[in-house]
Amino acid sequence: MSFLDELEDRIGYHFKKKGLLRQAMTHSSYANEKFMKKFSDNERLEFLGDAVLEVTSSEYLYLNYPNIPEGDLTKLRASLVCEPTLAVSAKEIDLGKYLLLGKGEDATGGRGRKSVNSDAMEALIGAIYLDGGFSEAKKFVEKFILTDIDNKKLFYDSKSSLQEIVQGNHEKSLHYNLLGEDGPDHNKMFYVEVRLGDKVIGKGDGHSKKAAEQDAAYQALMFLKKNPL
Repeated sequence: MSFLDELEDRIGYHFKKKGLLRQAMTHSSYANEKFMKKFSDNERLEFLGDAVLEVTSSEYLYLNYPNIPEGDLTKLRASLVCEPTLAVSAKEIDLGKYLLLGKGEDATGGRGRKSVNSDAMEALIGAIYLDGGFSEAKKFVEKFILTDIDNKKLFYDSKSSLQEIVQGNHEKSLHYNLLGEDGPDHNKMFYVEVRLGDKVIGKGDGHSKKAAEQDAAYQALMFLKKNPL
């Protein structure tokens, strides 16, 4: 069994055109390293998958949340299609294991990078759409992304949610500390921790300091769910 056959078993969808799945898993660093022809990587599939994901999530929320106004539906959809949510969904199917990465990207942790995994998740959606049509892509999105919505919706503004919880239950204040940053200017990563008083309750990363703080706040919310104040 090839590694892509294993991925098909994991997601419960088997491609008629195997090349689409391979392309969805091909990062630009791998395509460049192997001197593959133009548009052999997953970036165009990512573009398509993003659109399919937005339509699918919009329909799902419209049908399943009939009493929520348009503005709140927009915020909820944003939380379900954002990079952190897609990265979490990718992690649940161990998508990073199946990515074709250039040696440099792989050596610097690309297989576990949120941006790489979220892009690959969208590319996979696009590939399923082209191979099996909208209904198959919709099944995939509903099975692997539109789940655990109560937790995932916290991604939209985790910092505000965390602040509300802490203000209502604790006298100590929250502090966000930048732990470091690395990578080139066009693809920089920031690493942040959030402390409640002197205690670290969450760590996160992102392509901006704000995104890293939101990720740290989300991790803190998950921590506090298991360890109430």
